[in-house]
Amino acid sequence: YLFAMQIKRDLHIGTLLCSDNTAALLASYIVQAEIGDYLESYNNNPSYLGGKKFFPHQTAEHEIRIMNFHKNHVGQLSADADLNLLDIARKVELYGIKMHPAKDHEQVNLNLSVAHMGILVFQNITKINTFSWAKIRKLSFKRKKFLIKLQPEGYGYYKDTVEFYFDTRDECKNFWKKCIEYHAFFRCVTIKRTQRSRSKLLTRGSSFRYNGRTQKEVVEYAREHYVKNRTFTRSYSNTRTVAPATNRASRSPGTALKTSDTMRSHDTNLSSTDSTRHQTR
Repeated sequence: YLFAMQIKRDLHIGTLLCSDNTAALLASYIVQAEIGDYLESYNNNPSYLGGKKFFPHQTAEHEIRIMNFHKNHVGQLSADADLNLLDIARKVELYGIKMHPAKDHEQVNLNLSVAHMGILVFQNITKINTFSWAKIRKLSFKRKKFLIKLQPEGYGYYKDTVEFYFDTRDECKNFWKKCIEYHAFFRCVTIKRTQRSRSKLLTRGSSFRYNGRTQKEVVEYAREHYVKNRTFTRSYSNTRTVAPATNRASRSPGTALKTSDTMRSHDTNLSSTDSTRHQTR
């Protein structure tokens, strides 16, 4: 349910980049989860959506498309609609990708992003390169310049160090820190909690160290502290059009949910503290 809420938010603010058709399909599952089945009394009029904006560029044509998709979801409980929402979202190519505007050494406008597999390079929203963690030897930044030092076997077309330029030092540093966090979380088995110290890998300048749990630790914790079902309160948008009570899976907003509306418990206590330049594995 919480993942579904995140997808709903990302779609609403435009950070989930997808086609109009996919956006309408995602919105239709949100509608199903919130108001239940499509009713014949709606008379093929999307006004029952209450004019709610599910994504930034939504138009009247999109609302008709949302309605038509919604008609196909009859019988799905809110929990089922949430699962279908997640299934569609996970297949979106740019799901989980946040673009960071930058330029290459030739001052060509690009977008950089960091993901579980490494650092991605986009031209507009078309991916043109991937620097996998296995190819990266070291990450650093100097003022507005972000540097990726490659392993010898990863040079290929590039020289040993690839440079990108951000508009400000803060933007550059923030992206560098995000890369450190992603690498540590997805690639490291555990993070050693040590006091700040200087070594041959630690150089002058900004310092940062990821100090949370790794993916492996989170998965192990979830297995050891597995809770099959947890009752929770499902919240609904305040702007939604209220459907007939009999059409909301016999529930009202704010009531405790049945077994079908339960979620698995996961602990994702991620935090960060300072360290320095990052040596990748």
